Amino acid sequence: MTIMNVLVTILATSSAIQALPQPAWVWNTPPSDPYDASYEANGPGVEAAAVTSPAAAAAAATATATATAPSPSTSTAAAAAPAPPTPNIAAVDTLAADLIKAPTTIKRFQRLLTSQDAKGYGGALLAPDVIKPLIAFDFNAATPAPNSKGGKILAANIDNFPILTGLGISTTVGFLGPCGMNSPHVHPRATEFLTVVEGNVNFGLILENGFVRSGSPEVAARIGKFQGTVFPMGSIHYQINEDCAPATFVATLNSEDPGTSTIAQNFFALNGEVVEATLGFPQTLNGKDIESFRKDIPANIALSIDECLKKCNIDPNAAPK
Repeated sequence: MTIMNVLVTILATSSAIQALPQPAWVWNTPPSDPYDASYEANGPGVEAAAVTSPAAAAAAATATATATAPSPSTSTAAAAAPAPPTPNIAAVDTLAADLIKAPTTIKRFQRLLTSQDAKGYGGALLAPDVIKPLIAFDFNAATPAPNSKGGKILAANIDNFPILTGLGISTTVGFLGPCGMNSPHVHPRATEFLTVVEGNVNFGLILENGFVRSGSPEVAARIGKFQGTVFPMGSIHYQINEDCAPATFVATLNSEDPGTSTIAQNFFALNGEVVEATLGFPQTLNGKDIESFRKDIPANIALSIDECLKKCNIDPNAAPK
């Protein structure tokens, strides 16, 4: 299957594209267990509906409260433990800004993982229940993107796992259902190394203009459990599970902020006349058609491949589970 086939499949799949969801930090009430909650960080049109956990923000806010709370020795009576503060975008942004501005790496870790004393951060490690979500990321919190039928993905990056600040690394775990596809996309700021840990994954990538003088420029292969591949920075790439059993991959990128741009969704978001001229189909693809295409582009974890759907008895028009 070529990238062009994949793009055609995306356009032919009937599934409404969704607006980007709000991040978890704007939730009005914190989850009872931060490990049980997640949100679609990037939504359709970005990276495979990348999903993230609010645990880091909740723990960061709790850490701040712990560091500034009065010592029991200075209180006349032991106060009841305060409820965990509600995660909010302002608190997370403030923490991120503080970490980025830290003059040294050790000071950044002190700001994130230690309490304050008379000399500032670095007094002592935060309590174990506070520090765990700051240093351990739970990929079990993945949930499907809105209207997604083909799987789910969770990304740990600087936005939701602050300890990655300045480390030049992030990781995404993808769960592809039978016939599920992570549609063509690029990472503008990172190279990706992908390893399959369950099932089999077909992939393809295109590097750049001028790579070959004849024939298809797509580099494609199929890899199985504990086999891996690399997608160079800026290359267009995709992954498809063409089997009837689930597939899982772990993708590590050499940036804590790799960024993602999904090809079909973003291409059809351009000016309609530009899209028409680029495709060279003005006689069959008018402005009205462009608008209908925009509405029908699916979430980027998509069901694909007619043969796979038939083989696995999957109805592509069925509502997402």
